[in-house]
Amino acid sequence: MNAPDAQSAQPATTGHDRRQPGWRAWALLAPMVAWLVLFVVVPTVILLVYSFCERDEVGGVIFSFTLDNYTRVFDPVYLRIFVRSVGYAGLTTIICVIIGYPMAYYIARAPEARRNQLLLLVMVPFWTSFLIRTYAWITILKQEGLLNGLLQALQLTSSPLSLMYTPTAVVIGLVYAYLPFMILPIYSSAEKLDHSLVEAAYDLGAGPLRAFASVIIPLTMPGIAAGTLLVFVPAIGMFAITDLMGGAKVPMIGNVIQNQFMQARDWPFGAALGVVFMSMFAVTYLLLQRRGARIHE
Repeated sequence: MNAPDAQSAQPATTGHDRRQPGWRAWALLAPMVAWLVLFVVVPTVILLVYSFCERDEVGGVIFSFTLDNYTRVFDPVYLRIFVRSVGYAGLTTIICVIIGYPMAYYIARAPEARRNQLLLLVMVPFWTSFLIRTYAWITILKQEGLLNGLLQALQLTSSPLSLMYTPTAVVIGLVYAYLPFMILPIYSSAEKLDHSLVEAAYDLGAGPLRAFASVIIPLTMPGIAAGTLLVFVPAIGMFAITDLMGGAKVPMIGNVIQNQFMQARDWPFGAALGVVFMSMFAVTYLLLQRRGARIHE
């Protein structure tokens, strides 16, 4: 029997023949699994259970099954807040993509030494407390703030602009807070981009716009999808920026959930709102996954 016949006579390796992870591998995974169970699975189960309970007269939780909380979620008042939250989060995501994509692509194509410096600048805001950064924007946007002072000094406006406690201020705060979460995933995809594919598109007659739309965008779409997920979902649930920069005049779903747990002491209804919010997150994730799968096909 010759060598090829001997090789062909050997049994093929199946999945059952592969080495199974031993106790050491499970021991390494145990802390992560325990963390997920304690801080993700258990709170989610508690939230789900509370969403089917009732509230008594003093704000306690009565463990009796009811769907009234979910019925209240679809009240027109709360539906308008949901729509407003999705609209603000969607606008924030679009602006972050428009601003963050060119920045991320430029950083990815920069020389390595300069690239590290630019990434450091993107990360600098995380060195400061989120509340301090938000109050800094309040100082900039208020009527006697830096922006109005500059505009009046340049004689571009005759009177201060009313920017604070408006939807514009809320969107500005959201974009500033979540822009790095859009830049970093796109940068990761753009850094791995094979520029020879772009050059091949040019050689085949594609112009800059055609190469950008047909080559660069599809190849960096995983970064865009990840950035969209990291920006859109947290922006829906944000309540600190809407309180501080919106003056509680532009409530979002995060504000409603916070009020139900803190002021109204209606934990079952707040839990139902939280479950609906998590469902929105799951739907967004599945849509992005399906979009990514279609691109790779």
